[in-house]
Amino acid sequence: MNWESLIPLILFLIIIFCVGIWSGGYLKKSTSFAQDYFLGGRSLGGFVLAMTMTATYGSASSFIGGPGTAYNQGLGWVLLAMSQVATGYFVLMVLGKKFAIVTRRYNALTMVDFLKERYRSKWVVILSAVSIIVFLFSAMAAQWIGGARLIESLIGIEYTTALFIFAVSVLIYVTVGGFRAVALTDAIQGSVMFVGTLILLVAVIIAGGGIPAIIADLTAENPNLITPFGAEGTLTPTYVSSFWILVGVGVVALPQIAIRAMSYKSSQSMHRAIIIGTIVVGVIMLNMHLIGVFARPILPGIEVGDRVMPLIALEVMPNWLAGIVLAAPMAAIMSTVDSLLLLVSSTIVKDVYLNYVEPKASDMRVKRLSIAVTALLGAVVFIMALNPPDLIIWLNLFAFGGLEAAFIWPIVLGLYWEKGNKYGALSSMIAGVGLYILSDSFFPQPFGLHSVVMPIVVSFFVYIATSLATQKKVV
Repeated sequence: MNWESLIPLILFLIIIFCVGIWSGGYLKKSTSFAQDYFLGGRSLGGFVLAMTMTATYGSASSFIGGPGTAYNQGLGWVLLAMSQVATGYFVLMVLGKKFAIVTRRYNALTMVDFLKERYRSKWVVILSAVSIIVFLFSAMAAQWIGGARLIESLIGIEYTTALFIFAVSVLIYVTVGGFRAVALTDAIQGSVMFVGTLILLVAVIIAGGGIPAIIADLTAENPNLITPFGAEGTLTPTYVSSFWILVGVGVVALPQIAIRAMSYKSSQSMHRAIIIGTIVVGVIMLNMHLIGVFARPILPGIEVGDRVMPLIALEVMPNWLAGIVLAAPMAAIMSTVDSLLLLVSSTIVKDVYLNYVEPKASDMRVKRLSIAVTALLGAVVFIMALNPPDLIIWLNLFAFGGLEAAFIWPIVLGLYWEKGNKYGALSSMIAGVGLYILSDSFFPQPFGLHSVVMPIVVSFFVYIATSLATQKKVV
């Protein structure tokens, strides 16, 4: 067992646990458990808001799967990945003040709360809850696998043991601390991610003999590795530009990101978060994907792409420093897992149970149920992650596409178009999700586009047409 690498990671986890316990103490004094547990009391400042968005979005897909795919595809994947720079900007500018004001007026604690009040439809709520649970289970499984891969490579233990260690670590502090624990640890984790990726990129460049030497090695192996089109020429301009919809514009529809846009305390905090978030996401995404490409000449022949990140760190740095730097992807994974766990838990407890099963449940009952559901979800995802794929990025991107196809227009047009109604929202969600699953399963990359593009375009016109056609039916 690699103790030199393990000790810094243990120290990092201890800090995270302390924050979770502190946040749990805050919850004991809460007068509104649901609002504090699921939304942190709507009190996030600019720096914490930026970092919690960055850390939640920068997941195992970005830090484990992303470098693994860049390792296989070359600099073309780096170009594609940089479309994510505008993520925080789009979310906070498109949703922004209006979303925060409207959700406060509705007293909405979750995205589904907003949809429930906006459309007044039980079926919109149920379909939303089902979509979140189904697609986010895929996303959570990807994070669980990424965390286990990291621990497996770092300290040299079996995958199943590593998965168990990771699952227990996350469940303890999320179950105890709720959203406040998630947001505060995200601020710590985002900072670690920013510094850690910078250190690792410099170490990789030095180990490879400098950027010119690395580029020469890549060219000698396969000239396509240094082109925008990928190792096999599959990254066409049409596909790359359409990918921007998946990881750029469409991110406004991801529930785990959208909920951040209702949790800040002031417009000044939001404006500060836009600037900080854009810079931090840009630096992290560029660094991580360049590390994946530059690792190829240094460590050729890695078969499981998800192991590129930890293996290159251990190769180019002393073990103790690798342990510190690899706290960055661990931070990314844990921060995304905690947010997704909390989101699915709130969907079940707040959006389904409190709305349709027991609306007058006591604060104590909500508290017990929230903790129990969060723990149960973690156990289910653990079982799902026992048999992992080679590259988790595709699991994560599948979940992204499904959520965006379901929610982008009910959220955006629900905010900005008064004529939008429950019939438009429901038909848009059915059309978007149905077409996305059909396209992803049987017709991937229709017309050379990513499979999320057509569902988003079609669901837009379905929302508009159905809402206009049913105006007389809406009271």
